[in-house]
Amino acid sequence: MSRISDFPDSFHFRLRYLLPAILFLLWTAGLPAQTPPSDVKVEALVEALRLAAPPTVPDSGLYSDWRIKPDNIVRWSKRCLNLEVTPEQFATDPALTRQVLVCVMGKVFREEFAASGNNEIVAVQRAAAWWMTGDPAQYRNGSTSGYTLRVLEAYLRFF
Repeated sequence: MSRISDFPDSFHFRLRYLLPAILFLLWTAGLPAQTPPSDVKVEALVEALRLAAPPTVPDSGLYSDWRIKPDNIVRWSKRCLNLEVTPEQFATDPALTRQVLVCVMGKVFREEFAASGNNEIVAVQRAAAWWMTGDPAQYRNGSTSGYTLRVLEAYLRFF
């Protein structure tokens, strides 16, 4: 019966060094790639933004359960639907509202996923900071930090 040490040096080298490297490559090839957030995850983010929305007083000038400024509604609906939707239409049609917000936040979420080095947790917080302030880099600052953590907590409940 032969022992490994009886084989030629080149075989021993391959067995000792190349085989583990090949096995590692085969193993990692089966792991899921860090892909940008799916539509389902974007929808979860949109719902998390709704759930984390701060309470507002009546006549605050904000529309829908997401508390959106009228100028954003017009601009976003035109970009996403090629149609200018009035704030009143937006507020009374939840399906339309979600469609526009998934369009807007899908782009933002995927950009922030890339900006965070494919870190979904940070991407959610950065997208929430963008939603609140227009600046995703504010996700750890002041009151924005508390808000982004509330959005993250709501988002994680979906998974």
